[in-house]
Amino acid sequence: MQKTAVPFTRKDFGEDFLWGVTISAFQNEGAFNTDGKGLSIWDTFSGRKGKIKDKSHAQIATDFYNRYTQDILLAKLLGFSVFRFSISWSRILPKGTGAINPAGIDYYHRVIDACLELGLEPYITLYHWDLPQALEHKGGWSHRGVVFAFEEFVRICAREYGNKVKNWIVLNEPFGFTALGYMLGVHAPGKFGLSWFLPAVHHAVLAQAEAGRVLRDEVAGANIGTALSCSQIIPYSNSEADLQAARRADALFNRLFLEPALGMGYPVDDFPLLKKIGRRYALWRDWDRLAFDFDFIGVQNYFPLVVKYNSFMPIVKISEVKAKSRNVPLTGLGWEINGNGLYEVLKQFAAYKGIKKLIVTEGGAAFPDIPAEDGRVEDIARIQYFQEYLAAVLKARQEGIPVDGYFAWTLTDNFEWAEGYRARFGLVHVNFDTQQRTIKDSGYWFRELLNAES
Repeated sequence: MQKTAVPFTRKDFGEDFLWGVTISAFQNEGAFNTDGKGLSIWDTFSGRKGKIKDKSHAQIATDFYNRYTQDILLAKLLGFSVFRFSISWSRILPKGTGAINPAGIDYYHRVIDACLELGLEPYITLYHWDLPQALEHKGGWSHRGVVFAFEEFVRICAREYGNKVKNWIVLNEPFGFTALGYMLGVHAPGKFGLSWFLPAVHHAVLAQAEAGRVLRDEVAGANIGTALSCSQIIPYSNSEADLQAARRADALFNRLFLEPALGMGYPVDDFPLLKKIGRRYALWRDWDRLAFDFDFIGVQNYFPLVVKYNSFMPIVKISEVKAKSRNVPLTGLGWEINGNGLYEVLKQFAAYKGIKKLIVTEGGAAFPDIPAEDGRVEDIARIQYFQEYLAAVLKARQEGIPVDGYFAWTLTDNFEWAEGYRARFGLVHVNFDTQQRTIKDSGYWFRELLNAES
């Protein structure tokens, strides 16, 4: 591979900086009904006509269930020291609660052991969007029972794996799975409206804290975090209407799950509609249960959002000014490429007194990635993306912001939710017909940066 200039070195970030790569269970494992696994909401949703843009499903995905050793070896080969993956709730508890599936328990022991044998530190995500379908039949995240079911699942995982695994991420992007799944209906389980969304938010906030307490009780020396999607919010103009729209957007996109965890409650001053949670869905005893003292907050930032006031948008009165219309650099999904947005989010989050440490637990970009005749996957645009975003992390770190790691999304191309297989984020190309893996130039770039051995 032709070498690509690296504008910084690994040493610039310090010896204690964590370099990781991330995958998720549903997007990678496949084996959707193998060895006793129950169905998840995404198994059901992806089987509904018109929900996945390329009409695909994740019944096989990248076959990580059978190829985990190969993929973990790839992560090591590229020089990473952290392997972040998620546990499929319905592989452990096929019905969401009750009877435990021994084959599921054994599988994740094998994955963890494979990481440890190679010197990769496992970071386990406990919920990465794949709720057991059996729980969705009872109301899913909109039903209070999900909180107790999640506690049960987390306790099982903590007791099984806590002697090997000390690093835990409770929820992955709770705003994403509540807004897209229970408000807009474009992700599983495909529900629409505030009557689903607001209770789903409240129960996810409760579950986030309760799971943290379970891990603290069960795992000696646990390092506990939760991973939040976030964007720099930029008002389209300096008009008061646009400034207020930006404050509402910030309350929703950045503060909705963070501030309750910090003991600040919901950001009702900037988004008064959230008062309905207290009036309709919260019990009096809930308010003392929303907060948890996390060891770190995972920051997952891909793009900034430019917003303006829109009187025709119901409830929020906000609309996004699309990146495509602003003539800015874009990924293959039309997302703005802007490393400064990550820097601003890190600075915003670090300003909270209750935050001890930040880790960028996801970051990456999708591009078409068509292999050349010689098999090479030349993805210079992705390399430039990582250069820009890592430079932003380095700037924040040099200014004293406690950002202690960067985990690339993702190791291999995978099933990218409603996009199907069209959106390729991987450092490793996957031919989904043959499951052949090919390291992209961006993967070799990381290997060069991280000084991996040949």
